[in-house]
Amino acid sequence: MALQSSLYFGTVIHRRTRPKKHFLRYKVFAFLIDLDELPDLDHSIFGFSYNSWSLMSFYNKDHGPLTDKPLRDWVESRMKEGGLCPDGGPIRLLCYPRILGYVFNPLSIFFCYSRKGELTAILYEVCNTFNERHTYIIPVKEFNQNTIHQACRKALYVSPFVGMDVEYHFRIKPPGKSISVTIYHEDAIGPLLTATFEGSKKRITSRSFFRALFSFPVLTLKVISGIHLEAFLLWLKGCPVFTHKPSPESVQSSVGYNGKNSL
Repeated sequence: MALQSSLYFGTVIHRRTRPKKHFLRYKVFAFLIDLDELPDLDHSIFGFSYNSWSLMSFYNKDHGPLTDKPLRDWVESRMKEGGLCPDGGPIRLLCYPRILGYVFNPLSIFFCYSRKGELTAILYEVCNTFNERHTYIIPVKEFNQNTIHQACRKALYVSPFVGMDVEYHFRIKPPGKSISVTIYHEDAIGPLLTATFEGSKKRITSRSFFRALFSFPVLTLKVISGIHLEAFLLWLKGCPVFTHKPSPESVQSSVGYNGKNSL
C-alpha cells in the first residue's frame, strides 16, 4: 500500500502591519507524517529514522507530552477534550523533522481524520523559545469552498513583539496536492500580523527525501536563526517589547472554535 506521508515544498511569509511594518519570506519544506506510518518510513527511506539519530529523523518526544511514547493516544485524548469521539482514523502531522539531530517547530499541525476519511479536528501545537507549548484543539465543523475557518484566543507567549490580548484566526486548505495555512493575529485595534505557509506536495521517496535534505541542509537551524534575526530587526525598528511570563505548566491545551466570524 502506498504511503500517505508526504513532503511539502513551499514558502513561509509573515506580514506585520503595525506598529512598524515588517515582512519576511523563507523557502522551506515540511513533512506531513502519518503517525501510523513512522515505522514503515524508518525501514523504507534511507537516511530517515524514527526515534533514533539519522540525517533526518522524527522523535515522539519532540511533540505532544514530550515523552518517547507514540503520539496517537495523546492526540486522541486531546480530541476527546474537544468533545470528539476518535474512531482510530488517520492522524497526520505537518511539521519540520530533525536534521542532523536538531529541530525547532514554532507550529506543528495535527490533521485528524475519521476512518471514512473525513477531517474531524485540527490541533495546532505552538511552541516558544522558553520550552513551553500550547495545543489549540478545534473540531472541524464548517467548510467554505474547501477552506476551513477556525479561531481561538492566544494562550501562550510566543513573540516579545506580540502581546497576549490576541485572537488567532486560522484559514486552512487541508493537505492535498497543495496545502495552505494562514494565521491572522488580531488584537483590540484590528489585524496585526499574518503568517502563511503554502506548499506543493511531493510523494515521499528516497529521491524526494534527499532532494529536501540537499536543498535545505540546515533548515532547522535556519528556522531558529530566523526567529532571532527577525526579532532583532523588529527591535531595531522600535517595536514595543512584551515581557515573558512563564506558563504554569510547560505543556498545556485549550479548545478553540469554528465560526463565520473567523477572517
